[in-house]
Amino acid sequence: MQLGVNVPNFGPGTDPGVLRDWARVVEGLGFDLLMVSDHVAVTADVAGRYPEPFYDPFATLSWLAGVGGGRLRLGTTVLVLPYRHPLLVARMAGSLQRLSGGRFVLGVGVGWARQEFEALGVPFAARGRLTDEYLGVVRQAWAEQGEGAAAPVWVGGHSAAALRRVVEFGDAWHPLRLTVAGMRAVLESRELPGFAPRIALRLTDRPLADVDRPAGVGDLAQIVGDLRELRELGAEAVVLDPYHADPEETRRPEVAWRALTAVAEEWGRTA
Repeated sequence: MQLGVNVPNFGPGTDPGVLRDWARVVEGLGFDLLMVSDHVAVTADVAGRYPEPFYDPFATLSWLAGVGGGRLRLGTTVLVLPYRHPLLVARMAGSLQRLSGGRFVLGVGVGWARQEFEALGVPFAARGRLTDEYLGVVRQAWAEQGEGAAAPVWVGGHSAAALRRVVEFGDAWHPLRLTVAGMRAVLESRELPGFAPRIALRLTDRPLADVDRPAGVGDLAQIVGDLRELRELGAEAVVLDPYHADPEETRRPEVAWRALTAVAEEWGRTA
């Protein structure tokens, strides 16, 4: 099972040098995958958690593709697919897949920020239908672009519509910040093409007794135990997300780096 990190590509503490440092830390700790988020307009409903500067995911990943030894896989978690014309998405994703030597993962979702949809002139109520339509267009465009353009598609969400979308268009289900029990229930109830969740990373000094504890939240033993359970459930990759919705965290990346170091070392010893 591969391990990845969702790196903040936004916020007051983030700049090109910090992004480069993130990539070096992630690769240096032995992680396999670096992923970034997506917003376009950064409207008021977005800015409270994901403020400017917000670096475009495709530009950011292109910037980071050459950092280090060129081993890291690169991806989006998640690209809000209805925000862009699907032929543009297919071209950008196909280009990044080829330029990175086949290291790109296209994680997609339907989006949640109503004001951002309005700013972009995209009907919020149609976002699910548009995501389905656009996934079909992206797949067809990759076929027309030729060998090497197609990237793995991880589909986010856990509604009935999202799970149908995974089966119809995806290579893996990519749920975000659920409990292990919640993910197990979905996986036991239906057959999906793959499983690659994104979980929180919040390291505590003491174990948490909450039965609804999200995966990745707790002391080191609990977090590593979550990773083992996800591996047993068939996860091909797990993406750790150390960002907790406070933009000031982006000024102190060392806090996240210490947590990632602890998990990487413990996982390496006990996995």
